[in-house]
Amino acid sequence: RSPQVACKAASAVLVKTLRFVQNVPCFQELPLEEQLLLVRSCWAPLLLLGLAQDRVHLETVESAEPSMLQRILTARQHGERAPAPAPGRPHHGPHLPSAGEIQAIKGFLAKCWSLDISTKEYAYLKGTVLFNPDLPGLQCTQYIEGLQREAQQALNEHVRLIHRGDEARFAKLNVVLSLLRSINANVVAELFFRPIIGAVNMDDMLLEMLCAKL
Repeated sequence: RSPQVACKAASAVLVKTLRFVQNVPCFQELPLEEQLLLVRSCWAPLLLLGLAQDRVHLETVESAEPSMLQRILTARQHGERAPAPAPGRPHHGPHLPSAGEIQAIKGFLAKCWSLDISTKEYAYLKGTVLFNPDLPGLQCTQYIEGLQREAQQALNEHVRLIHRGDEARFAKLNVVLSLLRSINANVVAELFFRPIIGAVNMDDMLLEMLCAKL
């Protein structure tokens, strides 16, 4: 509904998220190449956790703009030539998020809010997402695997201490992580950054932000 508002909020959350990452001491100890590999792979799930934590609402509205197919069919009915893509633009154009992909993001946010996740729980979830030992190209795999395990153990202990009556809470929080895995990073980039930055290369942007002292 308001791309500028949503994009501005997402940009602020991305800065805050990378600041959080940079302030994790064990992350700082990793070589820069490893840091960048981890951040490139998980910036989108970390951003979505940040949006949920900051309660950024994503209001969407059905677009009335006709699709390329509709325009071609309409042109044919009137005996006109089908509209050609603009010069220099690929025929398929940018990958515009589908209603289903947007719904998956909204569903994820709603799930987080229904669980009323605390600041500490968000921090441990982010740690679990950040320290992914399964990425190809990592050198410090065992160290990173240990950090992920520590984040999960800390989350489990915190839940047992604070939510004693809710034995299923730890499992529910892990469902949140599985929902995150089904959301495509390209969809997040298209939705939150293309409207204000254009055809953004997230890798370049993340490298710049990671090397800058946020």
